[in-house]
Amino acid sequence: MKWFEIESRLREGGFRLFTAREFRQVTGFGDVAAKFLLIRYTRRGLLCRLKRGLYAVKTRMPSKWGIANRLYAPSYISLASALSYYGFIPESVYAVTSITTKSTREFEADGTTCIYRTIKRGAFGWYKGAEINGETVLLAEKEKALADYLYFVFLKKETPNSRLSLRGADARLLEARLKDFGNKKLLDWYRHDFKIADRRLER
Repeated sequence: MKWFEIESRLREGGFRLFTAREFRQVTGFGDVAAKFLLIRYTRRGLLCRLKRGLYAVKTRMPSKWGIANRLYAPSYISLASALSYYGFIPESVYAVTSITTKSTREFEADGTTCIYRTIKRGAFGWYKGAEINGETVLLAEKEKALADYLYFVFLKKETPNSRLSLRGADARLLEARLKDFGNKKLLDWYRHDFKIADRRLER
């Protein structure tokens, strides 16, 4: 099977990112032949190896957010990346920041730094499949992105952003997402000690 046939099958299957197992399923090759072809096409620059066992077609690279979702799962985009997307902070963010229930990790993939921070399962959720530039990515909802960020600021694992604004956030939803962490000290800190220049919320 030639490259254009393989690429066509991957495209028809909707694969921008795929594992070695998915490659075998799409092409019908056995383990040895599939491994040989993955190495061959990666060396030829037709495939990009993002990490062991995860590949993308060079001519149809997914976004860095799409890569981050698959690189370390389960995870969703949150923290600084999501805050910038929603306009809660004014600056662009170059590393991709995500939340996971797995161990805290950091990866380099296709020139992008992907950072993953850990929260407990009870607080993991409230994200959505967002359509961004024709690609669906898992992204924290507005108040969840803020709650994740505030949680790590409270733990002193995130640096407070002096230009953070809460404009456009729903106060009740934000407090509900903070309650998901099951930490009364976090809520007390948010209600009484957390200070930023612009704390306007919708109620």
